[in-house]
Amino acid sequence: MTEKYAVVVVGGGAAGLSAALVLGRARVRTLVVDAGEPRNAPAAHMQGYLSRDGMPPAEFLAAGREEVARYGVEQVRDRVVEVGRDRDFTVVLAGGRTVRARRLVVATGLADELPDVPGLAERFGRDVLHCPFCHGWEVRDEPFGVLAASPASVHQALMVSQWSKDVRFFLHRVAEEELTDVDLRRLSAAGVEVVPGEVAGLVVEDDRLTGVRLADGTVHARSVLFAGPRPVPRTGLLERLGAELHETPFGAYPVVDATGLTTVPGVWAAGNAIGFAEQVVHAASGGYRAAAAIVGDLLMTDLDAAVQG
Repeated sequence: MTEKYAVVVVGGGAAGLSAALVLGRARVRTLVVDAGEPRNAPAAHMQGYLSRDGMPPAEFLAAGREEVARYGVEQVRDRVVEVGRDRDFTVVLAGGRTVRARRLVVATGLADELPDVPGLAERFGRDVLHCPFCHGWEVRDEPFGVLAASPASVHQALMVSQWSKDVRFFLHRVAEEELTDVDLRRLSAAGVEVVPGEVAGLVVEDDRLTGVRLADGTVHARSVLFAGPRPVPRTGLLERLGAELHETPFGAYPVVDATGLTTVPGVWAAGNAIGFAEQVVHAASGGYRAAAAIVGDLLMTDLDAAVQG
């Protein structure tokens, strides 16, 4: 027999676990399906989450899974490979299991696609970073580099100057002529040095970044390099369900209301599944809002059915 749940949560990161916690506490039968691919896995710590500042992401998720389990929420390490709908949702897992759900929370997040520079991926989350709010304090006042992925990378170069006054902006494959006069004036005002030329690789000594090497052989001594990855939203399930997406400079994300409800009735989304800039604290909040809305939605649906006979 196909097992039936009130809610299936797809994704066991901060958003999914937060939703599961609220649902479990509301006595809603819930299944969390977690593929085990959190976006912040490369990071040694997470920051800016009040009372959890500096906590390792893996430790944070382990604590969350333990809390959720106290309320009878079932958790499984698996991947959702297909989802369909008649009256309820049919959810097919890679392991062969099929379950039914009245409501869905999609918290599948996104993947970061890094620039194709030798050595970059190996250092990501250590001394190759992308978010100054996540890591800026820990590397404050060190010599920063910023790798341009497009002319829009000027914004990143300007932002990181809040944490260090020694910043070099490596244009890489961006021509200086592509920067506007306003860009150049702002970079100058921030004290950011613009460095033309393609980046060929990193210099690493004793497992620490020490420099950025250009294609002409020039090495710039840097101990931190900021690089903006291309976000790839994991929206496959939402697209198969027919959810409306909207284009942003950081990819296509589902259209949602204030609770995370998508344009598909009964389907909520939270965390990086709805936007590039959802930090852990935002993701947890979004999961909470979605779950609270679902509890009310299920209750009123059942009460209305009872009233009608």
